[in-house]
Amino acid sequence: MTIATEEGPLRRGGVRPGERALAPDLARGIMLLAIVLSNTAFHLWAARRGPSGWQPVDGSWLDHAVQFTMIVVLDLRIYPLFAFLFGYGMMQVYLRQTAAGTDGRDAAKVLRRRSLWLIVIGLTHATLLMSGDIIGFYGVLSLILGLAFLRRGERALTWWIWIGVALLLLVTAGPVISALLQGELGTFGDADGDAGFKAYAPHEESWLTAAGTRLQTGLFVTFAAAPLTLVGGGYILFLLGFWAARRRILEEPARHRGLLRRTAVIGIAAGWLGALPAALAHTGVLHVPDDTQSESGALTALRDITGNAAGLGYVAAVALFAHWWTTRGPRRGATAVTAVASVGKRSLSCYLAHSLLFAPVLAAWGLGLGAHLGSTTMALFAIAVWLVTVAGAYALERAGRRGPAEAVLRRLMYGPRAGRG
Repeated sequence: MTIATEEGPLRRGGVRPGERALAPDLARGIMLLAIVLSNTAFHLWAARRGPSGWQPVDGSWLDHAVQFTMIVVLDLRIYPLFAFLFGYGMMQVYLRQTAAGTDGRDAAKVLRRRSLWLIVIGLTHATLLMSGDIIGFYGVLSLILGLAFLRRGERALTWWIWIGVALLLLVTAGPVISALLQGELGTFGDADGDAGFKAYAPHEESWLTAAGTRLQTGLFVTFAAAPLTLVGGGYILFLLGFWAARRRILEEPARHRGLLRRTAVIGIAAGWLGALPAALAHTGVLHVPDDTQSESGALTALRDITGNAAGLGYVAAVALFAHWWTTRGPRRGATAVTAVASVGKRSLSCYLAHSLLFAPVLAAWGLGLGAHLGSTTMALFAIAVWLVTVAGAYALERAGRRGPAEAVLRRLMYGPRAGRG
């Protein structure tokens, strides 16, 4: 099927059901659970904050256990996972188009249109409901990186990945190492800075006032933080996604089991160990200066760097599970796996649905429930929200229908003549 667009003839539409691999969809479905859990901290707008300005420091021993787990397993670990999967999916779209005979320039133009619409969707989402939106952020990154790297070969990708690693170590770790060598590590950071959760405005009783704050934050995250991420080497997960998609690592995990095993073990171990000092400091087991724990402190920098390894480790672990699952034949739990993968197929719709279920219930301008929950009860609420989206995605899967946001974005990308192919 040839689809005429203003750019040129596309030889096909979007991905067809039979072309989907389990691992990417399953990873996205699990990722959305991790995202909704990691976003719980800023909804606890009445809680007492520690030097990090993010996770609360009050609550029961169970709340502290949840906070500890969040810091080690989720915080600054899920967005690298998202970046890798975003880059992987973007390259998949490009390769499917070119394999069908579409000119590479025309395929790249379709993805640029997708990036621009993601920026619009992200800023709308940030203004209306959730200023921590990542759709617009990755829309900008995908626009820039798509222009620079979609049509480049593996050699160029490899070089720029290693350049990104060097930049990440230099920009993020360099100041910390310098402070350590000068014996000033304890003063590195700013514990007196504004708590990060305030930029999300969950504590504002006026929706209009909150929307103004969210818009400012959304504009900063989208148009300032995203380009700065590129300067600091934060693009490496995106390019690793490009590189892995060219090698079909998630579609054909059997061919890459050795790489996936090493990545899972080393990545998760490095990620968790890198976050352990911050978790111990947060719970009072490890005593360090407040500046060191702050959002610009040394412990946060360590978590940031090792979070990239954890994100890759999580993807590899899911790919190994998907390979094991698909090679063992039918068994119990098939419905659950299908349901989680259904969320991954409709990740944009489910991500937006999280905010629709979270913000009006938890924010001060809504029902204000966030003031009455602790870390544990908030985590349970987040899991319940994710399960609602699982049920909705599975119902759509059974009915053979796409998510509403995916349907709209597909039409915007390919035009009204894209059909189902």
